[in-house]
This record gives sequence, C-alpha cells and structure tokens, in this order.
Amino acid sequence: MTAPVFDKSDQLEQVQQGLLTGERILAVYDCTGAGTGFVGLTNLRVVIQDNSFVGKRTAITSIPYRNIRSVSLLSNKSWAGKFFSSSSIAIAAGSDTYEADFRGNEKAHQVHTVILEHITTQSGGPNQP
Repeated sequence: MTAPVFDKSDQLEQVQQGLLTGERILAVYDCTGAGTGFVGLTNLRVVIQDNSFVGKRTAITSIPYRNIRSVSLLSNKSWAGKFFSSSSIAIAAGSDTYEADFRGNEKAHQVHTVILEHITTQSGGPNQP
C-alpha cells in the first residue's frame, strides 16, 4: 500500500482520526485563502475542512464520491488562455458547492483527477448499480 501524500502532518492526523474500517487516505492537501483549511482524499470520500463558519468555528465535511455531481477546475483565464494553469477547484455535491484553492497547479489537478475518476467509474460513481 502506498503512503498518502500530504502537506501538513496535523491535517493528515485529522483525516486519520475519522477513517472508517477499510478506508485509506490517498492524499491530504493544504489550502490557501479563507474558508477551506485542507482537502483530504480517501478511497471512499472527499474530506474538507471548512473554516468559514461564524465565531471561528470549523467543520470537517465528508462527501462520499457517489454524492458528488461534478468537479471543476476554476480559472480567471479565458478558454483561449491557459485554463489548465488553475490552482482552484469546485466540488458540487447536493445543493452545495465547495471551493478550494491549492498551493500550485499540480495539487489542484491531482485532486480534480482523483475525484473525476471516482465519480465516473462504476466502483465509486453515481452510476453504481
């Protein structure tokens, strides 16, 4: 089994504390800006630390891949520009959209790819029988 990729050990530990039986961490990436503290990816779900609550409260939100409707790369560039230089993603689940800004394009693309693979395959996606 491959060791998870992570930016900060305390964030990795937060995700580890909430693992279900048989669940394994793929990656935990630190986020920049206000709102999102980190995004964790497991074989079953996306884990987001949301720091946007009033009163300095924080939520750890779990989103099973089967509940994700779409994942997007966000960019300030036009389609004719360098769209894939984005370091931000948006995850749509239910009526909510979660945005995360990463330290670098590579991390945003990794998160986008992992989520996209899960939501478009039978093993983790919405088309599961």
